[in-house]
Amino acid sequence: MNTSYYAVIFTSIKNEDVNGYSEMAEAMEKLAAKQPGYLGFESATGTPNISISYWESLEAITSWKHHADHLFAQQLGKTQWYKKYRVRICKVEKDYDFSA
Repeated sequence: MNTSYYAVIFTSIKNEDVNGYSEMAEAMEKLAAKQPGYLGFESATGTPNISISYWESLEAITSWKHHADHLFAQQLGKTQWYKKYRVRICKVEKDYDFSA
């Protein structure tokens, strides 16, 4: 990834009833990947679950936040799937990795 981009860190604790969650999460990941400014996605399951999406700009993040299908998924998350969640938006100024 290029430097100077944004990360949206979404942490969540799910309710017991997660009927339809996996299908919606997969659909949202595919839809996000088609949005202008989208750079990538990573996730880890556990307590909490952690999902991180990467974006070129704050404007791209705002556009995705207000996408009609994403708004619908957000509403289902609030009313059905999540006990608790938190969103953090961070500017990444440098990154590096290691592969053996």
